[in-house]
Amino acid sequence: MRRPMRPLAALVLMLLTVLPAHAQKRPESKPPEPKADARALLRTLEDAFTAVADRVTPAVVNVSTVPKRGLPGTGEEPPERFREFFGEEFYERYFRRRPREDARASGSGVIVDPKGYILTNNHVIENAQEINVRLSDGRKLSARLVGRDPKTDLAVLKVDAPSPLPAAELGDSDQLRVGQWAIAIGNPFGLDRTVTVGIISATARTRVGVTQYENFIQTDASINPGNSGGPLLNLDGKVIGVNTAIVAAGQGIGFSIPINQAKDVMRQLIVGGRVVRGWLGIAIQDVTDELAAHFGVKEREGVLVADVMNGGPAEAAGLRAGDVIVEFNGGPIKEVPELQRRVAAVSPGQAVRLTVIREGKPVRLNVKIGEMPSDESKPARVPDDEGWGLSVEPLTGEAALRLNLPVSSGLLVTDVVTGSPADKAGLRRGDVIIEAGRKPVADAPALYRALAQLKPGEQILVYIHRPTGGGKSEYLVMERARQP
Repeated sequence: MRRPMRPLAALVLMLLTVLPAHAQKRPESKPPEPKADARALLRTLEDAFTAVADRVTPAVVNVSTVPKRGLPGTGEEPPERFREFFGEEFYERYFRRRPREDARASGSGVIVDPKGYILTNNHVIENAQEINVRLSDGRKLSARLVGRDPKTDLAVLKVDAPSPLPAAELGDSDQLRVGQWAIAIGNPFGLDRTVTVGIISATARTRVGVTQYENFIQTDASINPGNSGGPLLNLDGKVIGVNTAIVAAGQGIGFSIPINQAKDVMRQLIVGGRVVRGWLGIAIQDVTDELAAHFGVKEREGVLVADVMNGGPAEAAGLRAGDVIVEFNGGPIKEVPELQRRVAAVSPGQAVRLTVIREGKPVRLNVKIGEMPSDESKPARVPDDEGWGLSVEPLTGEAALRLNLPVSSGLLVTDVVTGSPADKAGLRRGDVIIEAGRKPVADAPALYRALAQLKPGEQILVYIHRPTGGGKSEYLVMERARQP
């Protein structure tokens, strides 16, 4: 009896039957050469890459620093209590950096003006006691810091040279399209002026956890440690971004600051040495699916106002906690980073129009934007006087960046009393309290008001970030002590 043919064998026989005769011949020893038009296309693309490299590489510099000892960006000796707050490993890594005579390359930069202005990342030069720049022709020049902006991780340097320097041309990052070519030039691992090629993988990336104001270009052009501060370019050789961050656990995922954002920051740093931003004076959070039903909006429609600061522009305009901001100057608002960027871009004193959903109905408000307070005017530490065994102080956005924390606001725990409710909940010195009772806590009074509402035996959910042990975020439960 004849056995039935197996499915795979039948498929092979069918393919051999229907394929053209020439397809069944043995493969030739040499692969077929590409057609003339394909070769011409590849040659054109190759010429474009080499033209960009030849044109822009002279404007890319190697940045090396000698760090200060002490707190990042201050040069001050760190308080010994920081060792207890953050643990030995964290303390030694971030606070006890000492000057080295053999300073190595710490990053890259790009000359944006023949007069010697250089754009780079803040984290490349932060805590620098001395900054040196090496040009493509081998010259080593001392650089001075014109200004820096930790909120966007940008910095501007200036070098003096006897003649105009080669400068890169700045492009328009608002015109970027996903899928277009991207070229990165920098000094990864100290390998001077390395050129890599990829595409724009995405635009307007937020929540990367690198800066306070995020609107990153994502690219798969290879970016590695040392590329920071170098340019991301288009096929015209124009700078479209400043390479800033990578995803350590992944390959082909790098992030660049859009050059249009960098232009504004750079202009303000050169003119005034600092960046002035608009400010509403509110604490905000995203509208989750659970929250949307309670506030009469759809998920990812608008930003929820969690708190309104006393004396701020929002309070003067009549904004209330519980309002959901759905429009800003006529444009829709969908998430927190979007509102933060748009408010910051408004000049202080300028009026804007807000549409909010209040108790299920739209309300229109006019707000006169204020100036964002400087991080340097940080309020003093506020002690606990309600028996929670907890002392805290505000954590500013700049301080969060210095401590490598993925948050821009919160409360730094400075003391925990042994045996207290805070201690029993698991809080430690050095923790950062982000939320209490599912609401952001921007200052100590807001935290203590939330705690004061609890009756003996009642509990509150506290969301924290713990920088020690590699860094992690978690929820803790605090309970008000029962009366004896």
